[in-house]
Amino acid sequence: MQATTSLSSTLAMAGLLLLPLSAMAADPAPGNVLTVGAGAAVVSSYSGSDKLSTMPVVVLDYSMANGFFASSMRGIGYGGQAGPLSYSVALGYRGERTDHKRSGVNGYGGSDYLKGMGDVKGNASVLLSMAYTPIPGVQLTVASDIPLNHRENGARLQFGAGGQIYSRNDSQGVPQDTISLGTQAGWGEKKYMQTMYGVTATQAANTAFKQYGPKGGFYEAQATVSWEHRFDAKWGLTALAGVTTLIGDARKSPIVQRKTAPMGAIYASYRY
Repeated sequence: MQATTSLSSTLAMAGLLLLPLSAMAADPAPGNVLTVGAGAAVVSSYSGSDKLSTMPVVVLDYSMANGFFASSMRGIGYGGQAGPLSYSVALGYRGERTDHKRSGVNGYGGSDYLKGMGDVKGNASVLLSMAYTPIPGVQLTVASDIPLNHRENGARLQFGAGGQIYSRNDSQGVPQDTISLGTQAGWGEKKYMQTMYGVTATQAANTAFKQYGPKGGFYEAQATVSWEHRFDAKWGLTALAGVTTLIGDARKSPIVQRKTAPMGAIYASYRY
């Protein structure tokens, strides 16, 4: 997968943020590959918050030559490729949203502004994804996140497009610096929209928010630019900056304080 879309799809589906998994974007080495990495990201405290939170980025990904993988980003599953088409199916986890501010470095997913709304429970999910590469360096993706429990959280889809706009190789012809652009749009069924952006009668009674029942549809658009530097075949550094804007009924939600917000991340990775 290209740097712009591999991790971006996974983290978007996990409810976190967009950033590329550059360590996996390079041509895979033969056999099994273990990738580890760490860094930090800055994102909205929740979708629609006017405050930003810092969260750790932890990469732990084991990819087997037969297609099976276990990953902190992609879940546990199987992926394959047929010509320009790649696909994967995995079991993952969607994080919770609390109605109070979280303490510590991982403040993502909670805000005192939501007090009285109650917590949105995390859930196990089936993660399905498909990507098509029409020409080298360009990729079109679609990914789904379908809850296995807490079905009231609802299913969602992500549609993406990304491509490399700059690449510099070393003397051996191996990419050393790569800049990529990516865009995504998120679609949620009615249950997802109600859980994340709606206000029930009970929630309205417990808060100052008016009751609100959004319809299913597109809720978010995102754009990112990422830079990857490879020190060698094993070590890499990735930085990303982007912007997310709410659209459709999500944009009109009474819990939304800021409709458009920045995001960013930086992390180092090592491949065994």
